[in-house]
Amino acid sequence: MQDLDNHPAMLCSGHAACPGCMEALSARHVLARMGPDTIAVIPPSCMAIIAGPQPYSSLKIPVYQPTLEASAAAASGIRRALNATGRGQTQVLVLAGDGGTYDIGLQALSSAAERNEDMLYVCLDNEGYMNTGAQKSSSTPLYARTSSTPAGKLSRKKNLTAIIAAHGVPYTATASVGFMPDMLRKIDKAKAMRGFRLLTLLVPCVDGWGLPDDGGLRAARYAVECGAFPLYEVEHGTRYTVNHRERTRPVAEYLAVQKRYRGMSADETARLQAEVDAGWDWLMRLEGREAGQFAP
Repeated sequence: MQDLDNHPAMLCSGHAACPGCMEALSARHVLARMGPDTIAVIPPSCMAIIAGPQPYSSLKIPVYQPTLEASAAAASGIRRALNATGRGQTQVLVLAGDGGTYDIGLQALSSAAERNEDMLYVCLDNEGYMNTGAQKSSSTPLYARTSSTPAGKLSRKKNLTAIIAAHGVPYTATASVGFMPDMLRKIDKAKAMRGFRLLTLLVPCVDGWGLPDDGGLRAARYAVECGAFPLYEVEHGTRYTVNHRERTRPVAEYLAVQKRYRGMSADETARLQAEVDAGWDWLMRLEGREAGQFAP
């Protein structure tokens, strides 16, 4: 809280987030670090509910709410208008969910990354369409139960960070509110850079994941500690750095705190553990290579 206190709060109390919401906590710190000279772009999502409609917005900065697929395109237009009017120092910040990023907004996101548009795009990843009834997205992990996959999802979670890093953009990273110093450092680092930057923040959903109201932070920490959500950053598409290298618990402990994984068989748990292990090994190999060796 000391870090937040040293920055002006940009998210007002009294917003419409659920009790125990990790997205509101994450957004509060992102907005405080970005500061008042920022324009936010927020598509339909949990964050749009939290922000609320004008003139009752809970954010103390201007907010533009585009259609679900158009966040990166809208942010590109705002960026260029600011530059044309001599406001190049104003930050353009996208706060989008995983549905509007991994799925419906991916085309505009890829195009903005390819053009290296100057914006910070923050994906608040709760691994599903949580504000419309917890349907699955392509961020939903294997075997997670959602309202549209009641027997468990049968495909893997899409690796958004690697996809955008392959565009060769200046900065992509993952972060978690469960590891606050790392998250704040990455926000500051991304803010200081120019060009396209992507931060994917894991925000456990109390309702959609089946967590107690005070269980969000524990789930966020367990996800990192078992390797299901590794913390790492990629600079210019080539230089991978893993920021939390210790894996101190099995995936089964992370699954056990969430109702969305109840009823999984031992074989399914083993397969998910094997998938996480393979992803971790892949990340270690990328980090070990020399910068530029595998540039596209």
